[in-house]
Amino acid sequence: MDWNKLISAKRLGSKNRKNISPEMVRTEFQRDYDRLIFSSAFRRLQNKTQVFPLPGSVFVHNRLTHSLEVASIGKSMGNMLSIRLKDEKNIDNPALYELGTIVSAACLAHDLGNPPFGHSGELSISKYFSEGEGRKFQDKVSAQEWSDLLHFEGNANAFRLLTHKFNGKRSGGFAITYSTLAALIKYPFPSTAFPEKKKYGFFSSDMESYKIIASELGLTELNSDKFVFARHPLVFLVEAADDIAYQLMDLEDAMKLRILSAEETEALFINFFDTKKDASFFEMLESVYKEISDNNERIAFLRANVIGKLVRESIDVFMKYHDEILNGNFQASLIKNLPELSADAIKKVSKISVEKIYQNPEVITIELSGYNILGSLMTEFINAVFSPSTDYSKKVLSLMPEQYKCQNDNAYNKIQSVLDFISGMTDLYAQKLFRDINGISSY
Repeated sequence: MDWNKLISAKRLGSKNRKNISPEMVRTEFQRDYDRLIFSSAFRRLQNKTQVFPLPGSVFVHNRLTHSLEVASIGKSMGNMLSIRLKDEKNIDNPALYELGTIVSAACLAHDLGNPPFGHSGELSISKYFSEGEGRKFQDKVSAQEWSDLLHFEGNANAFRLLTHKFNGKRSGGFAITYSTLAALIKYPFPSTAFPEKKKYGFFSSDMESYKIIASELGLTELNSDKFVFARHPLVFLVEAADDIAYQLMDLEDAMKLRILSAEETEALFINFFDTKKDASFFEMLESVYKEISDNNERIAFLRANVIGKLVRESIDVFMKYHDEILNGNFQASLIKNLPELSADAIKKVSKISVEKIYQNPEVITIELSGYNILGSLMTEFINAVFSPSTDYSKKVLSLMPEQYKCQNDNAYNKIQSVLDFISGMTDLYAQKLFRDINGISSY
């Protein structure tokens, strides 16, 4: 793959747009970022669960704050990479300086397709088809479409949200540039390519859109029979920024909720530094601690320094494997190839997160709520789209915005119209709609 082709300001759905001059490249990628920031889909992330239930007396991260933090980290990584590519790979392309903007825009969009209630929302949708009432639809869709439904994937749904022409909307969805869209796709293959992985990048209905993007950017096709492509190189930065943000910020939330003590959290962050090699950091830490006694401020200082360290090390890994990445032969993540000290520190964070955070009763409770609420809503709306003429179905369907209503009799499209509607809901709206439909008083 070639950097000069990988960075393209062409937009999906804008086939008749005039060729964009080099002077407009920066503006086009900034427009991606701005278009996402001002979208209603992005605003809805403020009421979607990240890990912990939405805030009561203590503020914790939601999908919106998480996405903003990932975008901030991603921009730093993209900017750092652009400098390294120019200095070490002698790439002379003015668009190279837009890598930070491209990566940050993709980071903003990376969670747009996630349904309410965190990852349990994805699972509850999948289980509706594998274990619930949705099983009856297997013979109404193709094998590839059924595979999509059995493993509903937020990553694929984000791509659909950004590219699909919903009723009354423009062609190309958000009309985002090819490079930003490609940087979003962590798994550039359909659900049938590797069903054992349960992760994929686009639904069968959106394969053609990805094919256009891959062709324009010169993404290497690794397996034509399975429609498997190499990742766009910037995907590795988006993935690393996401990994860094959620690993570290979940620790801060856990401390604020008193699941972890300040001492436990501090120790996990300090594990990323070596007392000898990072002597200057510990000198600075001692000076800062003399001035600051507030635990939240101390942890924030540590977290900021860990992020800076991981950003630098991640770009080192990218440059080390640069040629393999561009050849499509690098199959790991940047985070899993960090130096031993950081890799061990992340493993300790992950272990604590699984044991004390993700199995916390409050987290389990929100997951169970997601199962019940989304399962019920799926039943109501899918039954309605398949039997639209009954009085009850008409009332149910009247609750769906016009943009999501299916315009044909294809079974898969009918089901997708419901998934589009439900996956776009906030936690609070899904809860309210569930109560209203089931006659449950909110008092």
